[in-house]
Amino acid sequence: MKVLVVGTTGQVGNALMRAQWPRDSVVSGTVRGELDMTRPETIEAALARHMPDLVINATAYTAVDKAETDAATAYLVNAAGVEALAKACAQRGAPLVHISTDYVFDGAGTRAYVETDPIAPLGVYGASKAEGEAAVRAQQPEHVIIRTSWVYSDHGNNFVKTMLRLGGERDQLNVVADQHGAPTSAFEIARVIVRIAEVIGKARANERSAQVIERSALWEGTYHFADRGETTWHGFAEHIFADMHRRTGRRPVSIPILTSAYPTPAKRPSNSRLDCAKIEAAFGITRQTWQQSLDQVLALLAGEKRV
Repeated sequence: MKVLVVGTTGQVGNALMRAQWPRDSVVSGTVRGELDMTRPETIEAALARHMPDLVINATAYTAVDKAETDAATAYLVNAAGVEALAKACAQRGAPLVHISTDYVFDGAGTRAYVETDPIAPLGVYGASKAEGEAAVRAQQPEHVIIRTSWVYSDHGNNFVKTMLRLGGERDQLNVVADQHGAPTSAFEIARVIVRIAEVIGKARANERSAQVIERSALWEGTYHFADRGETTWHGFAEHIFADMHRRTGRRPVSIPILTSAYPTPAKRPSNSRLDCAKIEAAFGITRQTWQQSLDQVLALLAGEKRV
């Protein structure tokens, strides 16, 4: 199976290119400038060049605060570009795996969100991602949408690397403690996508050999995935600083604060918890705790482990 990863410079795209794929998979990624989500003609040209059996869209406009004043670009990448990609995939008969976000919800709920809960994004980023989801559903019936939360890795800019940098510079930091969710390693998201790709590949092989499969069981559409457990940004930071203390002897003090004490241009959901029972059952996935995944990434950042 030929797999094309769109967005290899991002955290999940980078993790997908470093993931352990089945030996019969040929995985390639688009290079910078080859596929531009703001220019539909480059999307069609890239798919014609790679001729993939499966496309994974790991690219997005993710500058949550900047999106409030740059809505045109956010919608161009996260909605119009995704629509063009989904349409091109449908024309070529290539299923699409698309990554979305907990920001499609308003965070007002008191329990973990299930896939069928009503969406109500609070800002431009969430709204543009929700529009992208709708475009995927409308343009390519053979799709899997994965909503995830609080993504980090050893690559790119993220909360973990920011806390390590600030923790090395300051003795005290204020960290928001009233937003709840699950930190999720990009490597775990990649592992899940590899598993989904395997299932898609087997299903399509069965179709070609005229075996009957229950298509609706595969193309259920939208799934939630996050590492197991939950915490706050303050709890997330505390784990990072505890690891820093173990490795270096240094431990900055993290002071829990309310969201209201740290205003940002874009509102954040206070509840980003995602119920992942559906994806576990559909694809036989076992989730790590967020602490286990975080420890692995911290070890990578410390140079103690390799992927």
